[in-house]
Amino acid sequence: MKTPLDVLRGYAPHDYTLNGVLNSRCAQRGEAPMILDESGHGLTWNQGAQAINALARAFAERGVQPGERVAIVARNSPAHVLLLFALARLGAIMVPINPELGVAELSYALKHAQVSGVVLDEGVRSTVDQALEESGVQAWRVLAEGVSANGLPSLQEWQDKSADIALPAVPSADSPCLMIFTSGTTGYPKGVLHSQRSILLVGEANLGRMRLQPEDKILIVLPFFHVNALCYSVCGMIAAGCALVVTPRFSASRFWQIVVDSGATVVNFIEAMGNILKSRDRSEFRKDHRIRVAYGIRQSSYKAFQEEFGIANLLSGFGMSEVPGVTCNPYGEPGKPGSMGVLAQHPDPEQPWAQCRIVDEKGDDVEADVVGELWVRTPVCMLGYYNDPEQTAAAFQDGWFRTGDMVRRDAEGWFFYVSRAKDIIRRRGENIAGAELDRVVGEHPAVYEAAAIAVPSELGEDDILVAAVLHPGTSLEAEGLAQWCRERLAAHKVPRYVVFVDSIPHTATHKIAKSLMRQDATLRERATDLQRG
Repeated sequence: MKTPLDVLRGYAPHDYTLNGVLNSRCAQRGEAPMILDESGHGLTWNQGAQAINALARAFAERGVQPGERVAIVARNSPAHVLLLFALARLGAIMVPINPELGVAELSYALKHAQVSGVVLDEGVRSTVDQALEESGVQAWRVLAEGVSANGLPSLQEWQDKSADIALPAVPSADSPCLMIFTSGTTGYPKGVLHSQRSILLVGEANLGRMRLQPEDKILIVLPFFHVNALCYSVCGMIAAGCALVVTPRFSASRFWQIVVDSGATVVNFIEAMGNILKSRDRSEFRKDHRIRVAYGIRQSSYKAFQEEFGIANLLSGFGMSEVPGVTCNPYGEPGKPGSMGVLAQHPDPEQPWAQCRIVDEKGDDVEADVVGELWVRTPVCMLGYYNDPEQTAAAFQDGWFRTGDMVRRDAEGWFFYVSRAKDIIRRRGENIAGAELDRVVGEHPAVYEAAAIAVPSELGEDDILVAAVLHPGTSLEAEGLAQWCRERLAAHKVPRYVVFVDSIPHTATHKIAKSLMRQDATLRERATDLQRG
């Protein structure tokens, strides 16, 4: 296996534009696979470059200018990757949007981004049309794939008609090329802007932490409107010159079959996906898979992936849409249970990477093992929130990005996530991390998923309510769950209210939407009050 730095130095230097890195990789990997479907068929790097240049000419013909935003509202497909390159070639910005949004949510996103065009799936055409009408946005529309029965053109048709269009000069590496909407768990989603240089550096760093090789095949199971899929997987693929295996969406029942059929060797998860696969019937598992490294595997499913699924290298770390790739446990080395790793690094020791501080409410650094807010300074920090200077300014303090996450760092430099600052429950004069309660309750063998939130107490401050979803075929009483907590938590952390529910709300990126839970007054009404016995 080549070292990460040897992989990078095996390619010709480039200018950190997407056009420059594409040419660099095509020179060495032109006939190697670039984008594949679930069965392992697709485009080579040379074919991908041809499609990208044709798309860029098509957009230029339609007047797309530097800085313009073009949305894509579609399931995962090669179109996302080609569109990112093609728009960047013109200095324009791709805005990937969740295709499952309703009209009101999509209307907000399209209006906030002020898009000039929308690339879409036929299946969401009605929703897009209604959202454009509701928002008042004037935008052209084109299908990501196929041909519409109602005459809407496809990207392929546009490509085929634009062979003679001249392209403008290549834009700067520091021009914005990507806008990713935050999940919006505490308010309206914000549009995070990244430059071409930024996302390519993130990809190089991900090459280092995953030890990506030119022969690897990275399986995409996360949505392309998520920073993980775009900045870690796609840009990691670009950095390594390897291949990307694109699936429309995560399928737990078909996961192992897809892995085998495609020859995938690398995959990125989020915690929920790992837990789902851990709980699936083992008849679906394929021992002949080739996955050698998986990112995003947390403590709850670590044992199953390593011992049962035979994946030796399991990584976990911390990053946000605004500051990707901050920490990670080192490849090939044992991590610390529950840790999100140590400070990440770039393969090139000359390339500075993330710095972190953990601070108290006054902004002063705290000592080892003291919980505080994580502040980050990194060369791949966002350019800002689009069209939102106030939120951008509020996100920084003296050049440090304020993550809003409460963490601690031990004496050896390992970071441990505690909670979102807004997920702290104040009870009996003590701060309690909702994430800790989620974990402890979720470890009960009958519990599939759990979430703890603060509810008002008659005595002031907060009381704790836990909502839990049980595994099918299991049963559990509120008192039994409370006893589980008493045996594992300090008395002031034991929930007062327990409610069993059929499901817990999630954001589009599979995070628990506690803001929605706090708005649901029926949760407390339906809960068992253990204080009343």
